[in-house]
Amino acid sequence: MNKKVIGVVLIVVGVALGAWGYDVYDSATSQITRAINGEAPFEAWAGMVGGVICILVGILRIK
Repeated sequence: MNKKVIGVVLIVVGVALGAWGYDVYDSATSQITRAINGEAPFEAWAGMVGGVICILVGILRIK
C-alpha cells in the first residue's frame, strides 16, 4: 500500500514539474533567448526531464 501512495505522489509531482518546465520553455523571455542564442534555458530542460523521470519512477512503484 505504501509503495502505491508514493507512486501516485511521484506521478503527480512529475506532471506538475513537467508542466512547469514547459511553461518556462514557452515563456516570452525564453523565446527571445532561443531566437538570439538558439538555446533553451536550463530550468526548462531540468523541469521537463525531471518530470519524466518522476513519472517513470512513479509508474514503476505502482506496479
